[in-house]
Amino acid sequence: MDEIRCIGVVGTGTIGASWAAYYLARGFDVSATDPMPGAEAKLREAVRAHWPILTRMGLAEGASPERLRFSSSLAEALQGVHFVQESGPEREDLKLALFREMDVLLPPDVILASSSSGLLMSKVQGACAHPERVVLGHPFNPPHMIPLVEVLGGALTSAQTVERTMAFYAAIGKRPILVRKEVPGHIANRLQAALWREAFHLVEQGVATVADVDTAIAYGPGLRWALMGPFLNMHLGGGEGGIRHMLDHLGAPIESWWDDLGTPRITEELKQQLTEGVAAALEGRDGAALAPARDALLAGLIEAKNGTDKLP
Repeated sequence: MDEIRCIGVVGTGTIGASWAAYYLARGFDVSATDPMPGAEAKLREAVRAHWPILTRMGLAEGASPERLRFSSSLAEALQGVHFVQESGPEREDLKLALFREMDVLLPPDVILASSSSGLLMSKVQGACAHPERVVLGHPFNPPHMIPLVEVLGGALTSAQTVERTMAFYAAIGKRPILVRKEVPGHIANRLQAALWREAFHLVEQGVATVADVDTAIAYGPGLRWALMGPFLNMHLGGGEGGIRHMLDHLGAPIESWWDDLGTPRITEELKQQLTEGVAAALEGRDGAALAPARDALLAGLIEAKNGTDKLP
């Protein structure tokens, strides 16, 4: 994507800072903005913290943290940018105001991609005079490491914008998927929420502790899911008959499990139960070391997956 050389990163919280670090590592200039006091210092510290793992994963030619500029002024930050990655607060009123302002400030061929985890682009783009260039570019946390990006156009997004966005993310090393219908939470978060629902239920009902649930996933199906998704895993589980054999033989039991799944509510009591469960699981461990240890293992997994053409 030769025409895209400078990325505007709007909103530099956890997601925005991670995006900024990734774009810098891919060799782009990044112009970032956030109105919060101290945002620039926090952003630059986040980039410094992410840089070692990004270096391990491979930097593009010319990549440097020095190619980051920052302004608290949206108008100043967006000068000369060719693609916008918006990661502001997940509030519809704020998104509408922000996209309305960005739409006025930028030429109509500059794509406005939102990292929104649940808002619908059809509503967000309604604030814009050029709604055809508004698109979802939802990453999975942390964006500087996880390849997945969900791309979705709103009702007024042009097919060209969707195609350009998909091509851009693929060209910079992401694994974009096209969300073919607007639904709250898109795809990955809905799948994640379905698992959380039953995880919360099992803890609430006393079937398992927080640590039990985490162990069940991290040392069970999660290991397979890190290699390929649920449908291909089910296909392999069916042996020579594949997924059809699996569905013929386990379809009825699976339906009975669905019927028995819980529908918990996140009450104050459940919040406390889960909080205490996490504290118990972390007792005697250095909580601050958890994220760096995860990132190091995650980098190794991504490297291993990138080194084979035998997995999808």
